[in-house]
Amino acid sequence: MNLGFFTMPIHPVGRDWRETLKEDQEAFILADQLGFSEGYVGEHVTDLAENVTSCVVFLATLSRFVKRMRLGTGTVNLPNVHPAHVASQIAMLDHLLDGRLNFGISPGGLLSDAEIFGNLDADRNAMFLEGIESVLKLWTTEPPYDIDGKYWKISTRRQLIPEIGQGIIPKPLQKPHPPIVVTAVAPFSKGVTAAAARGWDPISANFLMPKWVATHRASYEEGCLQGNRAIDLGNWRVAKSIFVATDRQIAYDYARGPDSPYLHYFNSLFTKLVRNGRSNLFKEDPDMPDSAVTLEHVMDRLVIYGTPEEVTEKLLAFRDEVGPFGTLLYAGHDWRDPDLAKASMRLMAERVMPAVNSAIWRNQSQVRTA
Repeated sequence: MNLGFFTMPIHPVGRDWRETLKEDQEAFILADQLGFSEGYVGEHVTDLAENVTSCVVFLATLSRFVKRMRLGTGTVNLPNVHPAHVASQIAMLDHLLDGRLNFGISPGGLLSDAEIFGNLDADRNAMFLEGIESVLKLWTTEPPYDIDGKYWKISTRRQLIPEIGQGIIPKPLQKPHPPIVVTAVAPFSKGVTAAAARGWDPISANFLMPKWVATHRASYEEGCLQGNRAIDLGNWRVAKSIFVATDRQIAYDYARGPDSPYLHYFNSLFTKLVRNGRSNLFKEDPDMPDSAVTLEHVMDRLVIYGTPEEVTEKLLAFRDEVGPFGTLLYAGHDWRDPDLAKASMRLMAERVMPAVNSAIWRNQSQVRTA
């Protein structure tokens, strides 16, 4: 199992924006130094707590500092951006990163973003599909393009001057394009199936109950069959909120105490999703009343914390519950205590993951020899 990083930063409102952006940059640089395989960052425009308004811009700032790790948009919210803008920006970013870019896409989940961009009442799933199809056409066809969509009409026919390069969208370094990944938040996700059939791969969100994360395996396998792809669960990524400390009490206080950045994160998500009618994401029984969905219940099921030995045991149990997957994405949170936050990432990379992979290897060896 590989170790990656995923952050949709949720910082306390009122923190200096310069400080939180620097902190988020440092998390990626540290992940790279610790050998994480890939790192993703989300974006939202209308949320003061979620401070990254453009994942493309943020990742561009890391291009000279992250040396080995692949970087991913997590995600570009396609209904909110013109496809030509997306195609050109992603192409440039792929070159800045020397071909180490993963292209994460979604319809976008923050409804205030949808409102400010004027698509709150639109079919954002349809906009998402038209958006990505237009981006791919811009990368794989020649100008003047002439893409006649419902939401966007794209052409440079009137102003094309090919001999000097005018009217031509640049293409990414990776051919035919960077690997495409989609985030999955719904149980029994049809989006995962559709994505896999197109050759794309899923990321299961860290705020989805393990019972529902497990359903993504079947959705992914079904999509691979539809797309005549080999089923490779190594392409499935699962995000998880984790905190590791050498002292059990410190781990509890930082992950579950009243000033916990993990508590702050899930309180913010809990408030947004329940208000938007998505309380089902936090239920393990669809018949569970909304009144029974408490923040305490969410924290119990969605945050793994403890000593390296305890976290190793809990992660192996989580893997048994959801099934085998290729990359565990360690979820980034506000650094209330930078020293503890950095130490957690180090312990995760240097002690927990080697122990997890050793246990997986032993179990597989036992199965082969049985």
